[in-house]
Amino acid sequence: MTVFVFGHRNPDTDAICSALAYADFLRQTTRPDAVAACCGTPNERTEFALRKAGLHTPRIIMDIRPELEDVCNRSAVVARCNDVFYDVYKRMNENEVRSIPVLDENEHVTGIVTLLDLLELMLQGGVDPVRSRLVCSSLAKVVDVVGGEFQNAVDPDRVDDFVVTVGAMSAGGFTERMKQFPAERLLVVSGDRPTIQLPALEMGVRGLVVTGGYKLSSGLLQLAQARGVSVITCPLDTATTTMRIKAAQRIEPVIETEFLTLSAKMPVATARGHVYRSPQTIFPVVDGAKLVGVLSKSDLVNPPKPQIVLVDHNELSQAVTGADEAEIIEVLDHHRLGGSLKSSHPMRFMMEPVGSTCTLVARMFKQAEIEPTPGIALCMASGMISDTLFLRSPTTTDVDREILQWLQTFCTCDLESYANEFFSVGSALRSRTPEQVVREDCKEFEESRRRFSISQIEEIGFDLFWKRKDELAAALEGLAKEHNLEFSALLVTDISSNGSLLLMSSEPEGWEEINYPQLEDKLYELEQVVSRKKQLLPLIISLIENSPAGSV
Repeated sequence: MTVFVFGHRNPDTDAICSALAYADFLRQTTRPDAVAACCGTPNERTEFALRKAGLHTPRIIMDIRPELEDVCNRSAVVARCNDVFYDVYKRMNENEVRSIPVLDENEHVTGIVTLLDLLELMLQGGVDPVRSRLVCSSLAKVVDVVGGEFQNAVDPDRVDDFVVTVGAMSAGGFTERMKQFPAERLLVVSGDRPTIQLPALEMGVRGLVVTGGYKLSSGLLQLAQARGVSVITCPLDTATTTMRIKAAQRIEPVIETEFLTLSAKMPVATARGHVYRSPQTIFPVVDGAKLVGVLSKSDLVNPPKPQIVLVDHNELSQAVTGADEAEIIEVLDHHRLGGSLKSSHPMRFMMEPVGSTCTLVARMFKQAEIEPTPGIALCMASGMISDTLFLRSPTTTDVDREILQWLQTFCTCDLESYANEFFSVGSALRSRTPEQVVREDCKEFEESRRRFSISQIEEIGFDLFWKRKDELAAALEGLAKEHNLEFSALLVTDISSNGSLLLMSSEPEGWEEINYPQLEDKLYELEQVVSRKKQLLPLIISLIENSPAGSV
């Protein structure tokens, strides 16, 4: 099973780079099936870093909830519209299934056939002396089912509605019996009885099946050829042969064409309601009309959960949609411990107060004595440079400085020059809409049952911010309303001055205690504040914990 390594929603450079690097580390150590993923497109600065590192963007997965294509049986036993009872029953019996989908020549699902349907096919007609003799099949399929061979074959692949008659009575009585049916539909079964075979050949029946391993004499064979009668020799006795011929009839009449299919992309949770209300025993899982696999009701009782690793976050509110339905096997983070993550099983949980999650990943490479490729080394360095503002952020530790120096030995470029280039590209205020700006690196938090979000962008100077302040304020208000948050905040950090501006969608109760200069309504100047996790978030938490909840 694949394990997906995810950064948080609205991922920044550290989230994406730590996911890529940690997936690479896992593949080299314990999980060769590890795949880096992200639940959002990278920003321009992150894309620049990945291009420089020669790495592809992680797989974008917006919802990790298991879908039917993840839990269905892809090795499905199937039937074809032109299959016969014998083959389908044998297939079902060997695979211990009671119901299978039916496909046409284009591999499209056209129906379902069940074991009860097949038995109905064999028993159709009951004691009716005419209907119980009817078999829709071809002579070629009859030969296949009875294990015989042709002595004379006339149009063997043509599908006919045979009337099966058994020559087990006197020659005279059987001849009279044959006259009750059209000769071109008669399939006569007999042992080594020339007195039965001769009148059948003279009448020009559709086929003659000679049982017990016997063959027609040369004279009778010449008559069969002259009258256009197909002749089949069979090693089985007459009773068994007759039963096998009955089993050679096509399943088409009992295919159920009114049935429920399920989309391969349907979430498992959604499918449960459809499945449990249906009388069907199996459900074809399709992509369009093509079969992907089959599903039974029992498959949804306890389906396998996707396995994920969370990096650069530990709160479900920030995780990929569906994380609460997945098996979280590991968390690697450098933020505060949130209160929303729960687990029914033990997991590996690593949290350390360093400046970047990439620092933790790089240290694991170093401790395991695994040399990262130049691309992975620059990837991890990019995450560190971004989150620590190239070691200038107050979140920076000696561990970050040591690890970045170690990574420099594997990078093919000078990291100081690279950092200057990194921060000079990707201005969100220059290239994004207001709605994109406030969502680019946005994290939601819940504290004292009060939900809010903090977005952060990094710029060189505040000139562009002042030009777009009003539209950014409107976008923040829209974000808070859309996600039903008490308020949304945007921290605009000036990399050159190590200071920030804080724009609020609204000011909750107690906000007047912020103790930072207010420049305008809902706008504050935060000197020497550059870290969302270490400086701004603790400040906001202290303010709301000492004030009543505002109205949402």
